[in-house]
Amino acid sequence: MSDAIISANERRAAIQAHAAAIGIDEDYISLVVDTFYANVRAQPLLGPIFEREIGAGWDRHLATMKRFWASVTLNAGVYSGKPVPAHQKLSGVEPWHFKIWLALFRQTLEDTAPTPEAVVYFMERAERIAESLQLAMFGFPGLPVNRS
Repeated sequence: MSDAIISANERRAAIQAHAAAIGIDEDYISLVVDTFYANVRAQPLLGPIFEREIGAGWDRHLATMKRFWASVTLNAGVYSGKPVPAHQKLSGVEPWHFKIWLALFRQTLEDTAPTPEAVVYFMERAERIAESLQLAMFGFPGLPVNRS
């Protein structure tokens, strides 16, 4: 076993090289975000929730989501938002909405991904994010939730 320690820049380069090898780059992230949110807006249960919150700010939201997913998938470090508080303030969201969100996200990836590995790569991260947001919003079954 090697005890080698790599720098943050080396780690970022390795993540980006792996992502590129399976077809993930900023152009693909842009395609995923644009396609996914077009699907969300058309979805009868999710669309109204997003429209109520985002309203006329879709261009800003899409740009933010592109930075978010670049940071998540490419370790780009270009997103500095706080997704948990942003989601905790939403009204009308239920835990089952996340199943619809994940299904739409998976379908978007399956329709657009350059490789099957890209679907897996994105979905692993999307599932962890969804789980984290659900725990923050709804707590762990049996534990009280602080929604202040």
